Parts: sequence; structure tokens; C-alpha cells
Amino acid sequence: MKTIKEIAQEAHVSEGTVDRVLHNRGGVSKKTEEKVKAIIKAYNFSVNPVASALALKNKFTIAALIPVNNKSDLFWKSPHLGITKAAEDVKTFGTQVHTQTYNQQKPESYLETFHKLLKEQPSAFIIAPSFYNETKEIVTILEAQNIPYIFLNIEIEGFNNLSFVGQDSFTAGYIAAKLIQPKTLETSQFLIIQSRKNITSNNAVFKRIEGFKNYFLKNKMSHNILTLEIESQDSKATRQTKINSFLNEHPNIKGVFVPSSRIHMIVDCISDQYLNALELIGFDNTPQNIECLMHDSVSFLISQKPFDQGYNAIKLMNDYLVKNVIPNHKIYLPIDILIKENVIYNENSY
Repeated sequence: MKTIKEIAQEAHVSEGTVDRVLHNRGGVSKKTEEKVKAIIKAYNFSVNPVASALALKNKFTIAALIPVNNKSDLFWKSPHLGITKAAEDVKTFGTQVHTQTYNQQKPESYLETFHKLLKEQPSAFIIAPSFYNETKEIVTILEAQNIPYIFLNIEIEGFNNLSFVGQDSFTAGYIAAKLIQPKTLETSQFLIIQSRKNITSNNAVFKRIEGFKNYFLKNKMSHNILTLEIESQDSKATRQTKINSFLNEHPNIKGVFVPSSRIHMIVDCISDQYLNALELIGFDNTPQNIECLMHDSVSFLISQKPFDQGYNAIKLMNDYLVKNVIPNHKIYLPIDILIKENVIYNENSY
């Protein structure tokens, strides 16, 4: 007999939608409802009363704590969409998902949002741990209350998180160097531009930089890597002055590595006289970054499957709560290399 998952796949809808049709809960368009019912009838599907009762009995709540997305940085929109999609699917098991966002520039926002979610007495947490010290405080509370937690996108060592879901940032940085090096002179200078200072000493940006540098060390290549820090709070005029002055002072720079999703902000600040002579590489297929790629301002973008990060984290935690399935400690998602010619084929969930 067909499962709810198989029916959902055939109907091209979520498992939650099939569940709503089966139990007449509403919230489904008439066209979709008729399509699902036709498939159910064709396969003579019937609800398992034992499984249905179990789902109603095991009511869990997963709290998701992630950064807010805005027009200048759309990255977190996609994990949020992944979480929302997974929330629909896990309703079948009686699991609810509550998502709250915090200001990634303010540690106090991170803590305040956590405590707001904690008041709802969730069964588990999904956390994007932007701030190290505050994460230690949060984890101490969770572990005292025996609440399991998964880290999303930002990998921090030294904690007892059930799992980490995201990118192997070190390898991603290594790949970035391997991509950009053949397009520049081997003895050229490379510039790493950080759009804001690292919040923790172990975050994704830091590891990407480590991986980038390691490529040259491992392959015993002559290299000179410079670093320029640009605060995201700076005005565009301030950023333009800092970047172009630096490039003027270092005319041998041929490649620029931006280890974050904000490479479009850097491109927007570089004068054409420098931009046309540089190879740039950054991260994430946000609309602004894709536009840079299509206009040949950026040579490569490295995608980290942000939608899948959010979706998989919720599904993994639901399986742990409902089925006692213990996930792998680290879940690394595929690293996609995007160029102008293939970016339109890459799944874009923004």
C-alpha cells in the first residue's frame, strides 16, 4: 500500500497537505484536494488508526532560533523557507514548529529571542549560534532542562549539540582558492574582504578563510594573502573609500575572496578601473549575488544549500523526537559551484 509520503510525492504536495485532506482539516485548495483524493482513491489508501492515534498523542514542539533576513542580506530567507516547508511535513507526526528571528548584529537580541521561545516549553531547539559566549549561556540552560538542540549553518566545536546541519566551511574555502588560483598569476596577491568582523572564533567565515589559505600551503604555492575588514554598518561611501584606497595601495592584487553572502556589497563599492582587472569569488545564490555573476563582476559563487539546511534540521529533529532516530553528529550538505552558465539551473529558494 502507498504511504502518505509517496502520495505526497505523486501529487507534488507536502505530506502535511495530504494529512489535511485525509482528516478533512481544510486549508487546501479545491483543485489540490481533488488531485490528492483521486490518488488516495486510486491506491485504495486508508488511514492507519494506530499511527494516527500515535501522532495525536506525541505532540512535540521544535523551536527554531535563526537570524532575521533583510534586503541587504537575503541569505537567511532561504533556511527560513526550508524550516517552514518542513514544519508543514512534520505536522503529520503531531509536531509543531515555532520560529523566531534575531538581529545578527546584537547579542542581546539573540538571548532575548531565545528566552521568548523557551517560555513556550519546546521539546527541542534548532539554533543558528551566531554568538559564542551567549551560545554557551543558552546551551547551559538547555542541557539543564534536557532539551536537545541542533546547530544550523554555523558550526561551533565544544558543545553537545545533537547534530550540525550545514556546509563544510573549511572545504568550501579550500575549493574557492582552487577555483580562483588558475585564473590569476600564481605569484599574485589575493585579498580577503570580510564584510564585518567575525562574531566568534569558530564560525563559518573563519573556517572558510582557513580553508582558502590552506590550499596554497598544502600545494606549496607562492602566495601573498592580504585582509581588509569592512563593517556592514559603514556607509556605502565609507566602504568605497576603504576598498578602492586599499586596491590602489596594492596594485598586484588579482583575486578577491569574500567569505560571506555579501559579495554584492563589495562589488558595488569597487571602481570599474579595479573591478575589470579582478577575479572575485563569494558565497550564496542570493538575487543580488546572482546579478553580479550574470554581469561578470563575480567569477564564481559557492552555494551551501540554505533551503535544505533549514528543512533537514527540522526533519532530523522530528525523527529524533518521534522515532528515536539519532542523527549523525555532522550533516554536511553538497557544495555547489555556480558560474554564469549554470546558475539558472541551480535551485533558488530565495
